[in-house]
Amino acid sequence: MAKVEKKQPIVAEISDLLDGAKAAVLVDYRGLTVEQDTQMRKQLREAGVVYKVYKNTMINFAVKGTEFEALVPHLEGPTALAVSKEDATAPARILFNFSKTADKLELKAGVVDGTYYDNDGIKIIATIPSREELLGKLLGSIQSPITNLARVLNQIAEANSEAH
Repeated sequence: MAKVEKKQPIVAEISDLLDGAKAAVLVDYRGLTVEQDTQMRKQLREAGVVYKVYKNTMINFAVKGTEFEALVPHLEGPTALAVSKEDATAPARILFNFSKTADKLELKAGVVDGTYYDNDGIKIIATIPSREELLGKLLGSIQSPITNLARVLNQIAEANSEAH
């Protein structure tokens, strides 16, 4: 079997993975212990993020002509790809938070919602809460005034019933 025939399925796998993805982040995983890597993969998996190690040349072929092509200059050294089709900030957030305890993990760059971000940009994206967290905060801020109003109306009603 020719080398090209062996590479095509891998390039197709990466292309399928990136198709419809909201975010893709490249990391250098050199120096992580097996335990750290296992722990990180578990966190990513729980968030619905696909994390895989591919050869840089395969990623290079797969991203040609896509919004992820901006990642090509970062395809040097050991590279792992974290991709999410659901939560645009999940790969950056999980990897960045994990890098705080595993200093060997290095975020290289990423594309989030079609926009390229370098290392510093990805760290900023990592600070954005997930959609669920934002919706929860919004709901909490909407409920708070309603709850306070209900409490005040109840107190007025109680005061009026005691007066009569």
